[in-house]
Amino acid sequence: MKFLDQAKIYIKSGAGGAGCISFHREKYIEYGGPDGGNGGKGGDVWAEAVNNLNTLIDYRYQQHYKAKTGVHGMGRNRHGAKGGDVTINVPTGTQVYEEDNETLICDMVEEGQRFLLAKGGNGGFGNAHFKTSTNQAPHRANPGLPADERTVWLRLKLIADAGIIGLPNAGKSTFLATVSAAKPKIADYPFTTLHPNLGVARIDGRTLVIADIPGLVEGAHEGVGIGDRFLGHVERTRVLLHLVSGLEEDVAQAYRTVRAEIEAYAEELAVKHEVLALSQIDALDPETLAEKSEELEKVAGQKPLHLSSVTHLGTDTVLRAMMDQLEHIKAGEEPEPVDQRWQTARLDTSRDG
Repeated sequence: MKFLDQAKIYIKSGAGGAGCISFHREKYIEYGGPDGGNGGKGGDVWAEAVNNLNTLIDYRYQQHYKAKTGVHGMGRNRHGAKGGDVTINVPTGTQVYEEDNETLICDMVEEGQRFLLAKGGNGGFGNAHFKTSTNQAPHRANPGLPADERTVWLRLKLIADAGIIGLPNAGKSTFLATVSAAKPKIADYPFTTLHPNLGVARIDGRTLVIADIPGLVEGAHEGVGIGDRFLGHVERTRVLLHLVSGLEEDVAQAYRTVRAEIEAYAEELAVKHEVLALSQIDALDPETLAEKSEELEKVAGQKPLHLSSVTHLGTDTVLRAMMDQLEHIKAGEEPEPVDQRWQTARLDTSRDG
């Protein structure tokens, strides 16, 4: 199934049914009087969040959604039936925007959450409704109210506990494939990942939902590379895992590039708690590893963890660091900084080797 995280659709509720003008006709009843029924209410258009969807691809092939018109009123005081509703099922985490793609209408963050996008028109009154003591034979009825129509944007933002950021080929997809059952595309060229991937990692009996997004390059916020479009998928996360490849000639500049793009995208994303890791260290000798770690620590202000997804070195350590920070955040506490000595102890006792 293809991944699509943005779609534009047209919705229209049902118009209300018209009221009826009718007079009772029956043998031996000389003055039957008005008996025109009311029109039925038009159908509504609803959005509902469901968990069995993870893409908006369905809305590429069907882009118009119209509810049914209310049934018109009839004689003998028969009221029209309500028009059928239309429910648009969207993945949990979908935001609905106005046609300008900037004004937020609703944010569907919980399974089963429903929101009324377009209300159906009320049905018109039949002439029986207008009968009074001074007007025994009204010849008037109301038409139903018109439908509500609008164009909206659906924008999916994946709901995950942690998000992975970094330059292209920093080892993000390899890490996700190593710690979870996700199967992202992995290759030795930039921009292998063209859309976000989700994986569920387990460590010490705890689970962690991780989102991997395409790599960022300098100028991403201006559309360079794949741009920053997919950064929305890590907006909901509470912890960021920033991977810097040990194969980069200037690891400090690699770190600064990604942080600059994060800050240019959104301040809320830039202040999220970050776990920093130097990846692909299996290709480095001990002296180079120590040198690059020191350079990264100077620019980031924290000691980087060491990680090699290919050899599983440090994968459990990184997962525990993210999980510990996440639990502190959920408890309303300030996460403790990752300590290099704590990392070394973890490496000695984990399956990382």
